[in-house]
Amino acid sequence: MSRHDHPAPGFEAPVHRSLAEPILLGGAPRAIAILNGTLAAAIGLGLQQWIAGVGLWALGHSAAVMAAKRDPDFAPVLMRHLRQRGHFSC
Repeated sequence: MSRHDHPAPGFEAPVHRSLAEPILLGGAPRAIAILNGTLAAAIGLGLQQWIAGVGLWALGHSAAVMAAKRDPDFAPVLMRHLRQRGHFSC
């Protein structure tokens, strides 16, 4: 047994699982789910286009859930990509 198998006493701290997992709302990232629901409600209630609002919500939420299944941190990565788009262009 080598000396690297066990941490030194006093240098180990338990980390709760909720600190390491992303916050999801219905399987989609929380901020995107709230934004999608607000936009769908504005179209459904404000413009009185109920079918378009429900369709937009279902399509947007399904796309966000599928993206979150692949990578739960896709929203910050997408925002960083959009902000630094021309940074590495030739």
